Amino acid sequence: MIYTVTFSPSLDYIVTVEKLTLGRVNRTKNEIIFPGGKGINVSIVLKNLGVESTALGFIAGFTGEKIRKELSALGCKDAFIEIEHGWSRINMKVRSDEESEINGQGPVIDAQAMKELYAQLDKLEEDDILVLAGSIPNTMPSTVYSDIMEYLEGRKVNIVVDATKDLLVNVLKYHPFLIKPNNHELEEIFGTQLKSNEEIIQYAKELQKIGARNVLVSMAGDGAILVAEDGNVYESEAPKGEVVNSVGAGDSMVAGFVAGYLATEDYKQAFKMGIAAGSASAFSEELAKREEIEAILNTLTF
Repeated sequence: MIYTVTFSPSLDYIVTVEKLTLGRVNRTKNEIIFPGGKGINVSIVLKNLGVESTALGFIAGFTGEKIRKELSALGCKDAFIEIEHGWSRINMKVRSDEESEINGQGPVIDAQAMKELYAQLDKLEEDDILVLAGSIPNTMPSTVYSDIMEYLEGRKVNIVVDATKDLLVNVLKYHPFLIKPNNHELEEIFGTQLKSNEEIIQYAKELQKIGARNVLVSMAGDGAILVAEDGNVYESEAPKGEVVNSVGAGDSMVAGFVAGYLATEDYKQAFKMGIAAGSASAFSEELAKREEIEAILNTLTF
């Protein structure tokens, strides 16, 4: 079974304005609302690929109920924990001559809510996959992902981590199955500027030395690199296409990799599926559908 964890689910409200003028009333030309959060995005793309998962995390208030309803409409299962006070955040993205974002805070996750999450994690079994993805509320310690991995240590759960800074670095000693930094996050971790694929591969291998089993580095328009635990390194340029919406592309890559690995147990095929899913979402207004992913997959020849 696959489980995804999103500590700060959101309603993503995306509006397009012809020309945004601050201090004036602006009328939208187009608007979309859908459930957001990196773990949720992974669950949605997995479902689009025909792979079941359960979305875990925390919701609150009327926005939380809307997130649950929208996710259910997409065919995804959840076991969200309801927070009594506050409401799940709304993230607003305004597209105009420039793109601006206003992200909400979300509810406070208290000790009782975390206790309920750990009770859910107790149900995980050997070879289950747990995806820990995205940011956490600023009221929580940066060790929360590593605390979860320590709690599950020895249960042979395959854990995927898509996070930044300390959230990612702190988990390495617990040997995550897969981590997915982008090239800029890799630079930030090591305090250096990476100017070539060779340098990216070098530092991805450093993350392996610290503990990661597989390191998938996304590079937006420059493609992606996988440094696999079997010693192979796979590189791919970005497929050709018009980028419509980059939000969720990295999460889609994680979902594609997981789905591809479950289907084949082959890292090269998993990497190809990850590339196809990430690119398909980037080329689409919403998260990629199966037919869009397969269309790109069929063009990959490496």
